[in-house]
Amino acid sequence: MLKQRIITALILAPIVVGGLFFLPPMGFALFTAAALAIAGWEWANMAGFSQQRGRCLYAAGLLLLMGLLYQLPAAAVLPVLWLTLIWWLLALALVIAHPRGQAISGHRGLRLLMGVPVLVGAWLGLNHLRAGELTLGQWDNNLFLILYTFVVVWGADIGAYFTGRHFGGRKLAPHVSPGKSWAGVYGGLAVVLLLAMGVSWLAGLSPGQAVLLVAVSLFTAGASVLGDLLESLLKRVRGIKDSSQLLPGHGGVMDRVDSLVAAIPVLAFCFTQLGWLTPVA
Repeated sequence: MLKQRIITALILAPIVVGGLFFLPPMGFALFTAAALAIAGWEWANMAGFSQQRGRCLYAAGLLLLMGLLYQLPAAAVLPVLWLTLIWWLLALALVIAHPRGQAISGHRGLRLLMGVPVLVGAWLGLNHLRAGELTLGQWDNNLFLILYTFVVVWGADIGAYFTGRHFGGRKLAPHVSPGKSWAGVYGGLAVVLLLAMGVSWLAGLSPGQAVLLVAVSLFTAGASVLGDLLESLLKRVRGIKDSSQLLPGHGGVMDRVDSLVAAIPVLAFCFTQLGWLTPVA
């Protein structure tokens, strides 16, 4: 299993790095749309649709919706991000209510519908991070902003893993993901706090900007935990361990991006709302 994971990671790493950091805006939009459409194919499986025809149609529908959103004027980005944020608040209520709310999470059509704001919202947020005009202290590189978003999620995940294993304690959501603890959440947030403080110093932010960046980063890290929990809930309802077997040793694409799809639109929304990231027509 470990050998499989390493081989898969070595193959995927240059593809992901090249697609995210070395493509022009249009190429970036197409690459991220393709990746999230594959995740959509897996989402349809988690929703309870095992037939390939239905899963492929769902992925194609997501691609069509992303294409339509790409044509929207820049002014429409923030309202769509608002709607995505509202969705994640509803997702939080769904996770907290489980298993009492299984009348909703157990409905195939509703589970399928949930994938639209999750995946399309992540795509819109990611492309906004790539194309928007970034002005924050000495920080004006959009590619670095994308990398920062990823590092916030990875930092939260790594911190949660080690502190959760070491301290354990009260479970975060025992009916959804029994392995996660509050100690892990606090450890992950501590790592993100240190990361945001370090980036604030390197970017030459004012004290007020630094405080806001720390708050946004912690909020984003919290959203990443919710993304992980939502996917765990859907897999538990569906009765599967992985979203697919596309990535040997890793499961599916959705298993790799479950935290990111929640974190990306949240950070994009916060940066835009604070005036640090301006949509470009």
